[in-house]
Amino acid sequence: MNYENILLQSEEKISIITINRPESLNALNAKTIQEISTALDQLNSDSSCRAIIITGSGEKSFVAGADIKEFSDFGQEKAEEQARNGHNSLFNKIESLSKPVIAAVNGFALGGGLELAMACHIRYASENAKLGLPEVTLGLIPGYGGTQRLPKLVGKGLANEIIFSAKMILAQRAKEIGLVNEVFPIEELLTKTKELAKTIANNSPMAISKAILAVNLSDTDKGFETEIKSFGELFDMDDKKEGVSAFMEKRKPTF
Repeated sequence: MNYENILLQSEEKISIITINRPESLNALNAKTIQEISTALDQLNSDSSCRAIIITGSGEKSFVAGADIKEFSDFGQEKAEEQARNGHNSLFNKIESLSKPVIAAVNGFALGGGLELAMACHIRYASENAKLGLPEVTLGLIPGYGGTQRLPKLVGKGLANEIIFSAKMILAQRAKEIGLVNEVFPIEELLTKTKELAKTIANNSPMAISKAILAVNLSDTDKGFETEIKSFGELFDMDDKKEGVSAFMEKRKPTF
């Protein structure tokens, strides 16, 4: 499939979605959101893809935010519809995807860009990355999950500070507070992210899928029961049989 606003490439069990709107610092508009969503559906059904990376084109910006021009004249009903559609078609989809999604945050990740990164399962960032939720400076609040995912990552107090102040967080500080996992020089970011993705891709895809489900429910009353049930279900699956056999035979498993 041909895309206008994203690039899609695959190599060695991993796929890379690159948001490619450099003229607008890769800002998210409705078409870009839909294209990413369509690409994720395509990759989720592709058995050769075991892990997905989302990044932005160039070295200045991952995603600088939502495309403000697109919603500047919205009223309440239209704004709620846009937020709900964004949640359902992309942000929640990423979080619950059966394959791990890693954000390679290269530069600005603001507003919807940070919300996109937070929806991913893992976040790596470049040293020049700047992250923040500036919505209150527009008289708004984050609408794509920012008020919900940020407290889970950094705690309620820091989330309040970041949202209320609209301050940008530098990459190293983002790592210190748990907003990103690792920080690398910009020229090493994608290489390091690929290395992690390839390591993950060599593990059991069924086990990772079950782990994603259990971790996503870790802050609910269904978390422990989901872990127990998933643990048991895996015992009847081929990946478990191959993994245990490989361990006993002192060889690497082939999943």
